[in-house]
Amino acid sequence: MISRFKVIPGGSVTSAAGFSAGVVAAGIKSALNAPDLALVISDRPANAAAVFTLNQFRAAPVVLSEEHLRFGQARAIIVNAGCANAGTGKTGYENARTMTELAADRFELDSVTVLVASTGVIGVQLPMEKVKAGIKKLIPSGDGGAGFARAIMTTDLVPKEIAVRSPEYGFTVGGCAKGSGMIHPDMATMLAFITTDVSIDGKMLRDELHKAVDKSFNVISVDGDTSTNDSVFLLANGASGIELKDGDGAYHAFVHTLEYVCIHLAKAIARDGEGATKLIELTVTGAYSVADARKVIRTVLSSPLVKTAVYGADPNWGRIVAAAGRSGAYFELEKVSLTFGGICVLAGGTPQPFDKKEASTRLRQSDVFIELDLGLGQASATGWGCDMSEEYIRINADYTT
Repeated sequence: MISRFKVIPGGSVTSAAGFSAGVVAAGIKSALNAPDLALVISDRPANAAAVFTLNQFRAAPVVLSEEHLRFGQARAIIVNAGCANAGTGKTGYENARTMTELAADRFELDSVTVLVASTGVIGVQLPMEKVKAGIKKLIPSGDGGAGFARAIMTTDLVPKEIAVRSPEYGFTVGGCAKGSGMIHPDMATMLAFITTDVSIDGKMLRDELHKAVDKSFNVISVDGDTSTNDSVFLLANGASGIELKDGDGAYHAFVHTLEYVCIHLAKAIARDGEGATKLIELTVTGAYSVADARKVIRTVLSSPLVKTAVYGADPNWGRIVAAAGRSGAYFELEKVSLTFGGICVLAGGTPQPFDKKEASTRLRQSDVFIELDLGLGQASATGWGCDMSEEYIRINADYTT
């Protein structure tokens, strides 16, 4: 399906027509001269949609952006790294609002058309004087996407970005994301920013974003922790001149492209999990419902026992089935089959003889593929996670010290 589209080399959040981005080192991060304040902006009004964390401990920028999105349009998103602005009370909310107002003044916008996102340490107030000075220095440009993707990083090791163009219809979808730890999305600290130059009805935009998130960001897990700041933003500004109508070819092409971009970014987050050495791809088939398949995926991929077994290349398949059995999904052991990288270890609930040495060799690959057939129905889903190493503990044991 994606063969109809072209992945743009070096593509980013500014690859879609009419978008630009700017970055500065405002001094919010502790690292000297590290970029930590960024803005992406559309040169015209854009329909906007977002999906936010369901964690009831919600950061101030999440609350404020949700309020601004009631108007259905946005021109810009201002983002900082190094401070989550979560657990910061009324002061934190006012600081988030001030960020949108400062960005609006800087670029002559209405502040309700400016969204805001933050990532970093919880329970710390933003250094607003540094933020104010930084916003004044922002100079967006069309080639600022790569800098934007780097500025939003915290414990990430690599930036995560992509852009895809439809040669047939002439539109582009681009985006970037950050996330490495505290990843178990329920809508992952995870942020994603997606832009497109199609013209699309606001309700359709929201509906398609929710569907794409369910197939991508909501089926990844690094450590089982949802965040206070998880947000996925999507802006559509119509700069390509392509207007989407429900059911037409361009609309279907957009849906598939958006899904591809979201899955690519979600997999990049899972692959870059804190301390991770391997990407795990888990496909669940034969589920009673898609909801059940996703329950199994989220439970298995967040299991410390499964994750550490994969890290140690130990084909201890019982951990996977045990996690599936406690997922809350409809489950009958005598119908379950399990395959590790092409090696069947369980069929119809009966253990199968297999070469443990060969299975261990396959678990040493950078990409580990697991297929779990519940044998109950026709529903299926695929999700992504990572192994868990000693490095994960080191990173998180002294995160604030």
